[in-house]
Amino acid sequence: MAQNPILRGFNPDPSFCRVGQDYYIATSTFEWYPGVQIFHSRDLVNWTLVARPLNRAALLDMRGNPDSGGIWAPCLSHADGKFWLVYTDVKRLDGAFKDAHNYITTCETIDGDWTDPWYVNSSGFDPSLFHDHDGRKWFVNMRWNHRWAGSGMNPSNDRFDGIELQEWSPERGLFGPKHDIYAGTDLGLTEAPHLWRRGDYYYLTTAEGGTGYDHAVTLARSRTLTGPYETHPEKHVLTARFSPDSPLQRVGHGQYVEGHDGRHWHSFLCGRPQVGPDGKLFCATGRETGLAEVEWRDDWLWLKGGGQVPPLTLPLMADQQLEREVTRRFDGPTLPPEFQWLRTPHPERLFTLTGHSLRMTGRESLGSWYEQSLIARRQEEPAYRAGAVFDADPPTWQQAIGLITYYNRHKFHAALITHEAGQRVVSLVSCMGDWPGERLTFHGTHPVDDGLVPLEVQVDRAEQQFLLNGTPIGPVLNAALISDEGGKGEHASFTGAFVGMVAHDLTGQGWQADVLSFAYTAQI
Repeated sequence: MAQNPILRGFNPDPSFCRVGQDYYIATSTFEWYPGVQIFHSRDLVNWTLVARPLNRAALLDMRGNPDSGGIWAPCLSHADGKFWLVYTDVKRLDGAFKDAHNYITTCETIDGDWTDPWYVNSSGFDPSLFHDHDGRKWFVNMRWNHRWAGSGMNPSNDRFDGIELQEWSPERGLFGPKHDIYAGTDLGLTEAPHLWRRGDYYYLTTAEGGTGYDHAVTLARSRTLTGPYETHPEKHVLTARFSPDSPLQRVGHGQYVEGHDGRHWHSFLCGRPQVGPDGKLFCATGRETGLAEVEWRDDWLWLKGGGQVPPLTLPLMADQQLEREVTRRFDGPTLPPEFQWLRTPHPERLFTLTGHSLRMTGRESLGSWYEQSLIARRQEEPAYRAGAVFDADPPTWQQAIGLITYYNRHKFHAALITHEAGQRVVSLVSCMGDWPGERLTFHGTHPVDDGLVPLEVQVDRAEQQFLLNGTPIGPVLNAALISDEGGKGEHASFTGAFVGMVAHDLTGQGWQADVLSFAYTAQI
């Protein structure tokens, strides 16, 4: 049978919608560009990436955004003959304040050119748009309260200050009274609101408990849109917080959809924990997307089969096609679809496709939040092997290009082709979760003969090893570092593990080098 997660490797915060027999899921991308991933399926098992809609400066410019800032929790819907996408661009996430700007864009086709956005508000994050039966549209988001103590919907005032609702239209923006509709449960950290209507009730699903192992999907209902909302008899429809033996953990943050065949489904965020070298759990593949069948009883939604922990297998008759091995030659006009870069809407300054190679232009350092030449793909399984072939001869130690396993600027391992002591070498360097400070750890250099340079990395859960010409170099490194739980930890790390190519030129002169191919093999 097909298995959860259905979207494997860093695809969190799934917004789920249906148009006829076509199903779509939109997921968060944070600082990775272009923003938002949208997948399509007809069998709910096999999903194809069909769009990254936030692909130009008018829609998204994240230069200067911090690690794990950028695009949080999009909401995808369909009404009035077109798709609607709500998204947040987070400019600050540390400390008491959140600078989180919310926008709406539309498109008649899922893979077309999306409109320049409407700015909506900045009062909180995880916004969504509810299209009511009478044609009116309502904007709903959690409200952030920067005061540690004070007034608000939430009596414990954990800064997640409840869910607010206000009418919105393209012509008028937000208008009319603002309604405080739900304070959440005692689990707290109430976010990710999605509204829908069924029968005599309006239903509100939220995520609670944070992004870690206490995560949960909470449900409430009301006979009127503006409340009051009563909480589900069991509070949470989906959670694994009381089931440490479940292979799916961190279950929360999803959306309900009624299928075209009358069955009922709820998407959810999840992680597949592994055991690290210190005995602690880490999710090598980040936060992923799962799907669970649900059912209605007494006008409440319940996990089909009972309980709250979603099953690992899906009750669907479809062969799950998972791509385990892929080799890219960079001989086409565009970057292969699995690759993204960081923050900037101007990728032409980072790379070009020559027709036979990926030509990378060295820009700022591995710690930059502005213009970093780093092109990478997601780690989709706990074990994999990846490699690239480089044509590069850096003139000094200030220029480098190579292979990297990357989470953010304080969690990475890299094998860099550079120049030291009069010769071309591969230098192994890491940032071992040091924050703040981002201190570098060097693991030695290895001379490189003339010609092309093939570099590989073998990752097996908590361990990784770089290879040069097929021969291991340097020490076995801690791959558990490249996870949400590494470094600052799960409540400050929202992206996922990537592997790819990186180049820098610390002189600012834009030195260039070529990547001829890239191969990735997932291992079960």
